[in-house]
Amino acid sequence: MAQIPNAISPQQILATIGTPFAPLLIDVRREEAWREAATMIPAALRRPHTGSEEWSRPLDANRDIVVYCGHGREVSQSAAAALRAAGRRAVFLSGGIEGYATLGGPLMLKDALPDRDWTAPTRWVTREKPKIDRIACPWLIRRFIDPDARVFFVAAEHVLASAQELSAIPFDVPDTEFSHEGELCSFDAFIARFGLSHAPLDAVADIVRGADTGHFELAPQAAGLAALSFGLSALHDGDEAAVEAGMTVYDALYAWAVRARDETHGWPPAGTAA
Repeated sequence: MAQIPNAISPQQILATIGTPFAPLLIDVRREEAWREAATMIPAALRRPHTGSEEWSRPLDANRDIVVYCGHGREVSQSAAAALRAAGRRAVFLSGGIEGYATLGGPLMLKDALPDRDWTAPTRWVTREKPKIDRIACPWLIRRFIDPDARVFFVAAEHVLASAQELSAIPFDVPDTEFSHEGELCSFDAFIARFGLSHAPLDAVADIVRGADTGHFELAPQAAGLAALSFGLSALHDGDEAAVEAGMTVYDALYAWAVRARDETHGWPPAGTAA
């Protein structure tokens, strides 16, 4: 199939979802279509389909932009053209969100945070000294919910008070929406609340749950993740530094779940003498 000018295919976008290589996705569906829709592409921002010269100014000028509408027609094509005229690197998603969904791409419930301000980063707060769940959850937030999210770490006894002071959403503390429930951990709560379940992410969730709860029998990789997580905590004094280092761990786990689960490794190497 010939490449459509100034467009990116659903297959190309799907290959970047949940990775550090994803472009800046912007949902520009008309207001009526936006109100009626239940889902959006993960980590996308919401902006009107007109006025892009104005709303694009605060966006990172070094990031590629992909705008999408329902079917990849005049709404997103016009928005992308206006962005390019304003000097931004912008294309539209051919087939729109409908074409992407047809491929089985993961979707996010757009109203999971009903009071979300789409022009500002989301804000989250949790306990200090993160190890497993409190690194896995920021990874999930930044890769699937809001790439510009702000995450704060405070003493456990101050999380709820700090949530009010910082206008942030608390997580991984008791009696909050994003926390442990029964055998499930906070990572599971995020997936459920945002409707993010799909096979690769479910595989990562099994590993996180096993590592975070000490039930290593849930996934063969759980004990290894626990060891890596404790090691990251020992290496880094700062909570933010531990999270930044941990992002690579979860990027690798997700990449394994997407495209490397059938890969094996042994000795001697193939093609060499035993």
